[in-house]
Amino acid sequence: MEEKDTGDLREELMVQPDISVYLKDNADALVNTNISEDLHGFLIKKSISKLDLARRAAMSEVYVRQIFSGRRTPSRDRLLCLCIAMEISIEETQRTLKRASYAPLYPKVKRDAIIEHGIVHGMTLDEINSKLYDEDEKSLF
Repeated sequence: MEEKDTGDLREELMVQPDISVYLKDNADALVNTNISEDLHGFLIKKSISKLDLARRAAMSEVYVRQIFSGRRTPSRDRLLCLCIAMEISIEETQRTLKRASYAPLYPKVKRDAIIEHGIVHGMTLDEINSKLYDEDEKSLF
């Protein structure tokens, strides 16, 4: 079955009088916003333990375990901390943000540009936070 693009879905949504019908007909096309499976895949790919990830991301192990179990949803900044700590690519980071229903990093926003530059250039979370601080921007944690 061919995947519907966003334009097709929007058009269908606008003409469908019953949202339940739209949701049922397009269940496979709707994004799953529970990103715990995606994060778990990255964790396996990178061979990182949850404890190590928690340390790298400056989070408690309990909080990280709750995210991975799907009981907690991280904020955009916390999700970025996890992505940076797992050293995933900018493309994977952007996809993860979108799947979690967060705005992707946008290079016209100074803070986002600093974060994206840091990810692309392999900076650590502490290095990115330091640069954010130097530029009078809010740190990630």
